[in-house]
Amino acid sequence: MVAQARLRIGTRGSPLALAQAEEVKARLLAADPELAAAAPEIVVIRTSGDRIRDRPLRELGGKGLFTKEIEEALLAGSIDLAVHSMKDVPTLLPEGLVIACILEREDPRDALIAASARSLEALPQGAVVGTSSLRRRAQLLRRRPDLRIVEFRGNVDTRLRKLAAGEADATLLAAAGLKRLNRGDAAAALLAPEVLLPALAQGAIGVEIRRGDAATAARLAGLEHEPSARCVALERAFLAALDGSCRTPIAGLAVLGAGGRLEFRGEILSPDGRQAFETTRAGPAGEAEALGRAAGEELVAQAGPAFFATLA
Repeated sequence: MVAQARLRIGTRGSPLALAQAEEVKARLLAADPELAAAAPEIVVIRTSGDRIRDRPLRELGGKGLFTKEIEEALLAGSIDLAVHSMKDVPTLLPEGLVIACILEREDPRDALIAASARSLEALPQGAVVGTSSLRRRAQLLRRRPDLRIVEFRGNVDTRLRKLAAGEADATLLAAAGLKRLNRGDAAAALLAPEVLLPALAQGAIGVEIRRGDAATAARLAGLEHEPSARCVALERAFLAALDGSCRTPIAGLAVLGAGGRLEFRGEILSPDGRQAFETTRAGPAGEAEALGRAAGEELVAQAGPAFFATLA
């Protein structure tokens, strides 16, 4: 028997990123037990977003900061596949790379972490909320303009420690990340999309490979969760139509309902939350990207050039 080449799985080194890479590894081995002979290896790659911690991400270029170095390693052939949180992945991938599969999506909602409140409405007047997300900042200020928003960066454990140390009264984290780290009990409440629309593709794990790598693509084929992939495709098409960046507060969620019909709600906001534009779409799952593009184009028209000029 010819020994299989070692399969190298690239990822960031945060506890959450490692948990996601381990999930992909476990699913690969479950789908093909013989892959154990290739001794799949998780390769940790430090990204720009991990190195730079003293400035808000929106000042550094935003999307791509958590994927650039991993994608460079993939193109260089030092890893065979890359595991990403899809909400961190730019809509335009580097030439020669493709998203090979989307795993079944976890809970896409935001979680409120607060010692003394179980809803946004219950936070005290003038409460301090820590977040590094421009989207969450804008959404919070739209609902509660009295809140004081402070910059909060770091992995899940770091942010929970900051909260426990009294640096803020509350923070928001992705419910998916908490659940993957077995920290779901930290959430005071899970916020319904009607209360706070999540980030596009939040809760979804994607696996990126080199275009034309048929062997790795075949190994990943069984990991694809078609309903999740359709929803993520719609959301990323919406983001692409808006030319979304870290300077644009954008939110949205697609769900696949009965009969294979997609339903989507999306919004864009000004950073201070004073302006917001919303849209909805519904249609067949096979038209996911077209639905997303149409929704994004509608909001571009609704908001107008003056709105986007203020975000430049």
